[in-house]
Amino acid sequence: MALKVKAVEKKIKFSKEDPGVYRYVMQPDLYIALSQAKVIREAALRSGVSQGVMKACWDAAGEVIKAWATEGHSVALPGLGTMRFGLRAKSVVKVEDVKTGLIKTRRIIFTPSQDLKDELADTAIQITCYDRNGNIVKRVTSADAGEVEDTENEENEQNGEQNGTGSENGSGSEQGSGSGNGSSTGSETASVESPVISGETPFDESTEVTISGPDGAEIRYTTDGTAPNAESTLYSEAITLSDTTTVKAIAIKDGESSEAATKVFTKNGSNVGSGGFETGN
Repeated sequence: MALKVKAVEKKIKFSKEDPGVYRYVMQPDLYIALSQAKVIREAALRSGVSQGVMKACWDAAGEVIKAWATEGHSVALPGLGTMRFGLRAKSVVKVEDVKTGLIKTRRIIFTPSQDLKDELADTAIQITCYDRNGNIVKRVTSADAGEVEDTENEENEQNGEQNGTGSENGSGSEQGSGSGNGSSTGSETASVESPVISGETPFDESTEVTISGPDGAEIRYTTDGTAPNAESTLYSEAITLSDTTTVKAIAIKDGESSEAATKVFTKNGSNVGSGGFETGN
């Protein structure tokens, strides 16, 4: 078993005037959306129970997980990890200012089990390289163990680096927390509002992306999947994208940086997973 990846030579442009450069862009290959019915059939076959019984168990487990998660529990997903609900919200100094309007987003947080992360890390990767004409020019197979990104832990580390102690209460600051028995609670502060990334998605041939931020702030962005920082590309005009791309941006004002805003722009007909793909250097 191996993770299948394709590297396709594509022209990357960052503005209308930019002539563009060709780069080999890697993305997941052969991603197929498996229906619930197919998963139930396969699970029934492997377990030796009827499909009817398996579907009843599937539906019941789903209802239990959903109900317990909304009650504030961290719920185990068999063989996968845990799921819980969390939120991002602004913090305030005065208790009379506490209101539901402070909640910025409600989140679903999946934490993979160590066994799942180990299996992913140890899985070989097969890369098929296509030139700009669609011809296969190279194949690469690697059995080297790879690093597995833990989104939640990475986010907490970035927040801790950005905010020092990561625990600072004050008007206009933001706090991210997860609900769940035995689950961890992280906090973050951001005195600068995050930028807003706009543009049509999905799109056909190309799409124009604009990024707006608070007055007086400079915008720094990336299109290769990495987290933007003060050294990233400075946004000055609309960006034209001709391939599926993940755009991330931050606003910087008076030496302070906002949270990163992220938006995936998907080209119709592209073969990518739900998270988009990252362009390599």
